[in-house]
Amino acid sequence: MDIQQRQVVIIGAGPSGSTAAALLHRQGIEVLVIEKLKFPRFSIGESLLPACMEVLEDAGMLQAVEEACFQFKNGAAFRKNGVYTEFDFCNKFTTGPGTTFQVQRANFDKVLADSAEQQGVEIRYQHEVKSIEFEGSTSIITVADESGHCYMLHACYVLDASGFGRVLPKLLDIEEPSCLPARKAIFTHIIDHIDSQKYLYDRNKILVSVHPQHSDVWYWLIPFSNGVCSIGIVATPEFFDGYAEEKIEAIKQLVQEEHSLSQLLENAEFPNAAGELKGYSANVKHLATQHYALLGNAGEFLDPVFSSGVTIAMKSAQLVVKCVIRQIKGENVDWKADYETPLMIGVNAFRTYVEGWYDGTFQDVIYYETPNDRIKQMICSILAGYAWDIKNPYVKDSKRRLTSLAELIRSS
Repeated sequence: MDIQQRQVVIIGAGPSGSTAAALLHRQGIEVLVIEKLKFPRFSIGESLLPACMEVLEDAGMLQAVEEACFQFKNGAAFRKNGVYTEFDFCNKFTTGPGTTFQVQRANFDKVLADSAEQQGVEIRYQHEVKSIEFEGSTSIITVADESGHCYMLHACYVLDASGFGRVLPKLLDIEEPSCLPARKAIFTHIIDHIDSQKYLYDRNKILVSVHPQHSDVWYWLIPFSNGVCSIGIVATPEFFDGYAEEKIEAIKQLVQEEHSLSQLLENAEFPNAAGELKGYSANVKHLATQHYALLGNAGEFLDPVFSSGVTIAMKSAQLVVKCVIRQIKGENVDWKADYETPLMIGVNAFRTYVEGWYDGTFQDVIYYETPNDRIKQMICSILAGYAWDIKNPYVKDSKRRLTSLAELIRSS
């Protein structure tokens, strides 16, 4: 069997894989990306957060993204039972970019992958990782190419950026159940025909709407620059049993139940099939060892409600690259202390607000009509992706702070 050598092999060419590859290449590391599919390919998770912009700049990809004419995004809007509120990501506690983009991921992921290739990264599309084993400090990966021919890669280190494919967690049996309840999302892309003159609507913001009778059921509406929107509904799997089996019909039924959303989409066209994602929350026994590390959704995925997926993916790439470079240089790396613990600061902060969204505490905060300006800036920083800023009390002490704030609001 053909045996090839690389310093680092990355599984997956999505946002975490492409950015990690570019960051490593810029530091002189020989890196190879193995991608099972051919790009462009559909992916969900289309609303970025401003914190991503710093990683894109570090990876030399920001100009390519800015030139791709994606939909400008400067915040998030929330609506529940007629109450509407906005968060302006420029008016936040943490310094850093306050704007970003809403993207159709097929195009966005290809822009990133193409940028990595233009910088000199090798990506092999339609190649699939079949197995992995370890001998001493070497990782041995068996890969099948598009014709089914297998070859071996010997690597100093492996990064799993396979997203929901979760290649290494499955191959190495390190998956664990998520602490979050099982939920399901159904979604599609529509031609929205929204009349922004007639209704209160800002295409520069993602809109999150809450079902009028079920506060744990919510809708996303993500506008793109071409008159298309991504629309999705998230609920428990059992909730959807009361609606049409055909997912487009179920989406239409649920839109009609949220009055403001049904008005916005009164002229919408539904030309595309619907997708479904269920049981998406995931966890693993560990995120990294001396042989491999898991990035983004390959390690842990929380929930789509605050669009944290791509941000966590890119942050994990940024953090892991520093550790990989140190290990390749012969330095001792404590993978739990140097990678997993720092990454989990932001993941756990996001987890607090995801759990708070579904148990109602964070919804009480979001929809409070007279918020304290400084506290809103701190919350806004987290919604903008700056969940690793431990100077922010609502990051450093997220659970206690959010609970206390919700109690104050309820008592008032």
